[in-house]
Amino acid sequence: MIIHVVSSGETLSGIARRYGSNVSQIAAANELPDPNRLTVGQALVVPIAARQHVVRSGETLWQIAQRYGVSLDALVRVNQLANPNMLKIGTVLVIPARIHTVQSGETLWQIAQRYGTTVQEIVKLNRIQNPNLIQTGAELTIPFPKPVIDVNAYTINMGGTGAREVREVGRHLTYASPFAYIMKADGTLGSINDTPIIQAAIERHVVPMMCITNFTAQNPGTTLAHTILSNPALQERMLTNIINIMNEKGYRLLNVDFENVRQTDRELYNQFLQRAVDRLHPLGYFVSTALAPKTSSEQKGLLYEAHDYEAHGRMVDFVVLMTYEWGYRLGPPQAISPLNQIRRVIDYAVTVIPRNKIMMGFQVYARDWLLPHVQGQEAETFDMQEAVRRALRYGAAIQYNERAQSPFFRYTDEQGRRHEVWFEDARSAQAKFDLVKEYGLRGISYWVLGYPFPQNWLLLEDNFIIRKM
Repeated sequence: MIIHVVSSGETLSGIARRYGSNVSQIAAANELPDPNRLTVGQALVVPIAARQHVVRSGETLWQIAQRYGVSLDALVRVNQLANPNMLKIGTVLVIPARIHTVQSGETLWQIAQRYGTTVQEIVKLNRIQNPNLIQTGAELTIPFPKPVIDVNAYTINMGGTGAREVREVGRHLTYASPFAYIMKADGTLGSINDTPIIQAAIERHVVPMMCITNFTAQNPGTTLAHTILSNPALQERMLTNIINIMNEKGYRLLNVDFENVRQTDRELYNQFLQRAVDRLHPLGYFVSTALAPKTSSEQKGLLYEAHDYEAHGRMVDFVVLMTYEWGYRLGPPQAISPLNQIRRVIDYAVTVIPRNKIMMGFQVYARDWLLPHVQGQEAETFDMQEAVRRALRYGAAIQYNERAQSPFFRYTDEQGRRHEVWFEDARSAQAKFDLVKEYGLRGISYWVLGYPFPQNWLLLEDNFIIRKM
């Protein structure tokens, strides 16, 4: 797929002609509220079989052609390059998909093996009705190679609403995690209406992951964490309750989310995790944890000090890095998941946790702050589609922070109040996907379902093969 950023005066029909697409395809892919209205800086996904490549220092067109397995002539023609020997650093090149002409006797399996892809990917891209009947001479578009990753998504909406959210994006998920069972001081757990979500997950071949936590919006859970972590008998009782719920409801994994834990309880937390692994692994269950976004083992603060990256990486099956909330709802306006900050976290994480155990967190909501910001004043949280609608409504040009790899804009409302909005778009989603590929991580964990972001799911499928258990 191609990501196109709207310039002044551009129309959807002109963009469609440029890439050999059509208006209805682009409008549907991006779920545009009004195809006749675009705003400067708006990023659009163009659903064609192509990729983009940003020219780096020292690269030649021949090297780029070799990297993607396409011909030099095709690159020159598609990008209308007047001088192929003069590539400017930062130029965005369109990389056309490879085309294979079916030879006599060839099977889709053989073709898939030749190009390092799968039969399913070829069938899906070419909309083949019967994979066993492919005609000699037929031209097949070959998918770009994709790594296989795990994808998790938390949902805070229970019952039928949470189930609908899982069904809508279930084909893109490996795990679904209703958030959350709240721990109690007696070793029991609060109840949640998760049965419809689990049923929806299983229908979509998604593995249900049980999540437990010690905090609520009203209570940071620090004292509760100490009560549980300092009492082995309480822990055993809680683990027994966890196992009973997993057996009863069909969960296959446990996600442990202890937050706001005292530094003095750090080793006790590690001991609890080992106890959990020792109880759950023999039963065929897996254990994961949610980790605050640390950049060193010495990072100070209640959120960080008790989260021992090395110990978690050694004991549990995988970890979820909570790489979001820099743009906190009660803090000043800024990118919620800035790529430069995420990179710092991953740079540290990979030194002490195996890469195939790391899930990178990705938030899928936008925020609108009033200006000037007053400490403690709460930003409004909504979905990416609403962010674009607001930019259109108030005639705001969308800007892009290259360091954070995140879009934002400012506007003045009907009451004359100034606002600043930070959100995600196709560019920022692609930047995060590229980071997962660059570091060879296990996958991505979304916080949280319930915020429509159609571009994300299209690009996720374009970049990765999602592991299904």
